[in-house]
Amino acid sequence: MAGADPRDTERDAILRALAPVVDGIAATFGPVCEVVLHDYRRPERSVVAVAGTVTGRTVGGAMSEIGMRMLARGDTAEHELNYVTRTGDGRLVKSSTMVLRDSTGAVFGALCVNVDVTEVDRVRGLLGALAGPTGRPALPDAAPVTTFGDDIDSVVEALLDALLDAPLRSRDQTWAGLDRGRRLALFRGLDERGVFAVRRAIEQVAARLGISRASAYSYLAQSRAAATDAPAGTDDTSQGAHP
Repeated sequence: MAGADPRDTERDAILRALAPVVDGIAATFGPVCEVVLHDYRRPERSVVAVAGTVTGRTVGGAMSEIGMRMLARGDTAEHELNYVTRTGDGRLVKSSTMVLRDSTGAVFGALCVNVDVTEVDRVRGLLGALAGPTGRPALPDAAPVTTFGDDIDSVVEALLDALLDAPLRSRDQTWAGLDRGRRLALFRGLDERGVFAVRRAIEQVAARLGISRASAYSYLAQSRAAATDAPAGTDDTSQGAHP
């Protein structure tokens, strides 16, 4: 097909080769383990293979906030190994995300391993209590909550909650009350987490903030320009256009 990336053939072959690995890892570690293979070329339905049910995703499902962050980093993305998150229903999950690169070094996907360690943490907490102050501490209660789901819109909404609503509420502010610098900072934060790589995300952001889509595109462009042009450590807090 005209305009097709010739590297796609190689990338498709890598994904096909890894599909049996997904099943093999999950079978080895049993029902507490889930393995997910992602194709970042289609973020809204990035899951191309999955084994296990820790996060409940299926083939054709969306990437998580972690995957969106990887996507935003592009070819500079690195493996994230042995980190702990918490699901929306409170389960503790230990994960590793390993980026996939083609022969040119370009990142195009990821292989993710998720292990439900909720019961392990409870047992370790019990043993620690029995052992007294010399016992090893449990896994951190402050593990960040991560949204997993087949619907990319729910993942984007969770990021908007974290980066828009929560900070504004904590400062008793509204979007209309923010100066230009803080508005650009909000858009930059969303952009750095890969939100705008998702189709229709700009409409979701605009609707949440009560501004037009054109204004949202303008703030996004300005935030990218400011991140590129401003010297490190500067913060543009001048007053800007209204939404």
